[in-house]
Amino acid sequence: MGSSHSQPVAPVEFDQNLLNALADNALSPNPSPARQNSLDAQIQARIQAELEQLRAEEKKVREQIEAALEKENLDRERALANDPDSVASSASLLVDLDEVRAKVDRFHARKDLAQYPIVQEARDKLVACYKNNTTTPLDCWQQVSLFKTSVSQLEQVRPFYFIVLQLYHLRQQHIKSLQ
Repeated sequence: MGSSHSQPVAPVEFDQNLLNALADNALSPNPSPARQNSLDAQIQARIQAELEQLRAEEKKVREQIEAALEKENLDRERALANDPDSVASSASLLVDLDEVRAKVDRFHARKDLAQYPIVQEARDKLVACYKNNTTTPLDCWQQVSLFKTSVSQLEQVRPFYFIVLQLYHLRQQHIKSLQ
């Protein structure tokens, strides 16, 4: 088809220093510090962009959830407002609130061992025994028995204590209602 005029190709020779540098770079798995810094900066930028995108999506999902919950609560309130049997009066809400307060006070009264030094002392001895005998807790059987006995005695006295506590709270409520 055509004549080919080929020109002679001259051999290309590279400097030995260049060949050594390329060979060293090929053998070394770690990039140069400048290249590493550049790679790190690119990776951090990608991570930040992805993090911002995830935060934006999370914010959008939260807003959707809040809107759905708000709508559900409004629907529930409307349903209660339309049903005369289910509407709670402020008086019944106050009674419910007082009951909850009384339950909280009873709960706190049960937790307070400072009023019962015998139980507190037995408990402290039992805890100290367990701490001293971490590998052999069965050696604390005497302290366990003493603690059980003191709690049992407290439980026998306690119903009277709670009756007094309830009377006190009823008195406080009566005083508030008079004001």
